[in-house]
Amino acid sequence: MKNDELDNIDKMIITMLQENARMSLKEIAQKVYLSSPAVSARIDTLVQNGYIEGFHARINPIKLGYHIKAFINLEVSPIDKKDFYPYINSCKNVVECNCVTGDYSMLLEVLFPSTDELDQFIGELQKYGRTKTLIVFSTCVEYRGLQM
Repeated sequence: MKNDELDNIDKMIITMLQENARMSLKEIAQKVYLSSPAVSARIDTLVQNGYIEGFHARINPIKLGYHIKAFINLEVSPIDKKDFYPYINSCKNVVECNCVTGDYSMLLEVLFPSTDELDQFIGELQKYGRTKTLIVFSTCVEYRGLQM
């Protein structure tokens, strides 16, 4: 199954699951005019072929005490990446880390309870290279998945 092999029903199923991964098979089946077993088989195929990588709950970080969201640009030299990757993978406050083009080689999204803890983390990161930090005031578009 290639991307061009996804039909409209597959795209509708993906869209519905992105909006609500707990949506029942019965509810999806009603919306796409298939039986529940047919929808289940399609979802299994989408998972097996890598179109769906997992099912997740969207968590409210503020309710959990993480009031500071920031993006950190970090310049990591290629030779330091072998040490950096295991380190950053172990940092629980790092929501996402991307290797990017431009003046900085890494872009991190982080969540922290306070600016003091963010500042301490930035200090730790600076052993890998220079940083540039952007603290988020508000988010006008939350992560919404792919628009099919």
